Amino acid sequence: MIGNILLPAPAPLLSHRISLYNRRIQPGPRCSLSKQGQRFISTLIATDSNDLSATHRLVRKFVASSSKHVALSTLSHLLSPTTPHHRICSLALPLYLEISEASWFDWNSKLVADLVALLYKLERFDEAETLVTETVSKLGSRERDLCSFYSQLIHSQSKHKSERGVLFFYTKLKLVLLCSSSVYLKQRGYASMVEGFCSIGLPHDAEALMEEMKELGLKLSKFEFRALVYSYGKSGYFRDMKRIVVEMESMGFQLDTVSANMVLNSFGSHNELSEVVSWLQKIEASGVPFSVRTYNSVLNSCPRISLLLQDPKSVPLSLEELMGYLDENEAVLVKILVGSSVLEETMQWKASELKLDLHGMHLSSAYVIILQWFHQLQCKLLAENCVLPAEITVVCGAGKHSVVRGESPVKGLIKEILLQIGCPLRIDRKNVGCFIAKGKTFMEWLSHYNATIHERIS
Repeated sequence: MIGNILLPAPAPLLSHRISLYNRRIQPGPRCSLSKQGQRFISTLIATDSNDLSATHRLVRKFVASSSKHVALSTLSHLLSPTTPHHRICSLALPLYLEISEASWFDWNSKLVADLVALLYKLERFDEAETLVTETVSKLGSRERDLCSFYSQLIHSQSKHKSERGVLFFYTKLKLVLLCSSSVYLKQRGYASMVEGFCSIGLPHDAEALMEEMKELGLKLSKFEFRALVYSYGKSGYFRDMKRIVVEMESMGFQLDTVSANMVLNSFGSHNELSEVVSWLQKIEASGVPFSVRTYNSVLNSCPRISLLLQDPKSVPLSLEELMGYLDENEAVLVKILVGSSVLEETMQWKASELKLDLHGMHLSSAYVIILQWFHQLQCKLLAENCVLPAEITVVCGAGKHSVVRGESPVKGLIKEILLQIGCPLRIDRKNVGCFIAKGKTFMEWLSHYNATIHERIS
């Protein structure tokens, strides 16, 4: 019993020894959905789901008329745990089978693992088992590839949060490792199992595996510790999370930006704002650099900022105005963040162009960064008498990865803010994911920015 789940019966013990194992699992194709792929999916949605012959004809026609990139990116889209097209995900299997017959197709065990994970989610276990059996047979005595495949299966199942799938393939991989004399193989296999358990919210079982690693003389890496810290934190086991951070540091793995962001995100997701403040102050004092994800993790935990952003037309339009609206904890967090170097790292300042890139930022981060950017530009120009480049660009993205494709929340927010303060930045006709302005025009507006804000407040 692990995590109160009864494990399926293990497969027969593999008698052969395992040699090497590739630590890094090669990812399957992960591409943006093409326009051809979008049309295909729209056609599938409009087709009667009970008419299987018509559906299969569409699949065959699509694969026959598509390039390798288009076909695989469309399949990848259906296999993704975050796909919005859940109703037609069941067609991923016939699409895969049709693709596998194409002359350009290169067999990929990672793709099979992703497909098996989807079939588990759809509770089509017989079809999933058939794919696994065929793959194991194909790999034969190539033990390195076999172990890699089971690790890929665990990873894919964990992305779909399938506890049943992770636990089932954990037993398969564990049996392979028991037969192995390769330290390297055991190291990578255990790392995969630890990650899988952490991803499905079983941190105590993951820590037990780490103890097994110690008993076997295997070295624990920052990878396992990070996964465990985040799993304990997301599960709300804060005492255990802090304990693992201390243990990680005692073994020579100092707290870094990634680990720090995991801790901040964990506290924030459980509305532990005072803990977020305490840890951000600790991280700042230790000299750990911040990142865009630090902004995301911290600002997403600020309830007043989240409430403000529900109505972009009424948000404060300067840092000074925002700080006056926030409570003490949130004001401390914003003050620490804007004192970091993250803004400078998101800017490119050349003679020809000043560019601010908001990619990767959540709504709250983009909001604070744009206000910080206006404030810093104004201070810099007044204090240092700088000359702005010929063109100003703010990159928001066109919404290709948004919940509603083509509708970027960040772009919508920035557009509203620019409109409210009369900023001359306008959507670029050549790239709708950017706002642009001439440097001279922007400079003239910036010199009156404070007056505009004060007039609005009054």
